[in-house]
Amino acid sequence: MSEQAQPLIGSGAAIRAIDREIDYAARIDAKVLITGESGVGKEIIARLVHERSRRGRTPLVAVNCAGIPDALLESALFGHVKGSFTDAHRDRLGLLELAHRGTIFLDEIGEMSLRMQALLLRFLEHGEIQRVGADRLLARVDVRVLAATNRNLLDRIASKDFREDLYYRINVIHIPIPPLRARREDIPVFIRFFLQSYAERHGGPEPELAPDAFDQLVSYDWPGNVRELKNAIERLVVRRSSGGIAVSDLPAEIRRPIRRTGGGPTVADALFERMTNDHESFWSAVHEVFLARDLTRADLRAIMRRGLAQTGGNYKALVPLFNMRSGDYRRFLGFLRKHDCYERVERARPATVADESLRLKSYDG
Repeated sequence: MSEQAQPLIGSGAAIRAIDREIDYAARIDAKVLITGESGVGKEIIARLVHERSRRGRTPLVAVNCAGIPDALLESALFGHVKGSFTDAHRDRLGLLELAHRGTIFLDEIGEMSLRMQALLLRFLEHGEIQRVGADRLLARVDVRVLAATNRNLLDRIASKDFREDLYYRINVIHIPIPPLRARREDIPVFIRFFLQSYAERHGGPEPELAPDAFDQLVSYDWPGNVRELKNAIERLVVRRSSGGIAVSDLPAEIRRPIRRTGGGPTVADALFERMTNDHESFWSAVHEVFLARDLTRADLRAIMRRGLAQTGGNYKALVPLFNMRSGDYRRFLGFLRKHDCYERVERARPATVADESLRLKSYDG
């Protein structure tokens, strides 16, 4: 039996439409594509589709396609035979075989490489498994496929990064989930639900929210969507004072609302200020948010550019600027390189006597 899904929370027209789509998808066995920004709850929707379907008592196997390197993802999905690579000491079943007669949820399918897309397409067409290192097809499985992405797959198709035939294969039923800021009427419901849930989890009474603090939470745009709101409420519950929760207790980015577009401050600007003005560490302000997929590579690169502009292109000087310990430098660079966010920058060369002489000669005309 799969892990019980969080209930569908909300009262607006958008959430009611999503609930109807879940019911429709649960009645048939077609493939489902769930789309929406990071943090909107795509996995929750997938779990609800699975639980309401005839497969609800069978396993739901979830895999994050963005979190596993390409070579390991093939082995994870299809399994491998003994000796197929260095650490393959025995035959191993893949997740598709483990999900036989159940459901597999392919999260962040838009990050899958073209090679893996071809292998997945072959499986979807025939339902046959060929483990890594095997010279023949070994099994045929009955698996329902649910997929999710925060990418615009039509844009990925246009840029030749996603296969059009795979897109039409997985997009039989499409469930789009609007961002939280587009269904603001649901925010009060989420706030009350998470306040109660985290008070129970941490063994205390449900804290009181001051009216102006409540209004600030509702009016904030929540670029990280439900995941960001959930984490913010848990922090408030854990740190609550006996007098309840006031505006001053809210995180700085919520007290100073930011927007991704429209010419105002960006998410990158806000996180940069949290580190440089509020003295928050890079590891909590940026690293955790990026790994939770609430921050894009473009956002991370924008933060790096702002920092490097301030340090004259010196990466080592970013360590104190971003409130990291001096011993964190190699870990910091490793993180940037791993996620393709390290860019070589030409540092300003100190002026020499010859340079100054040439400058004065040019000035003298």
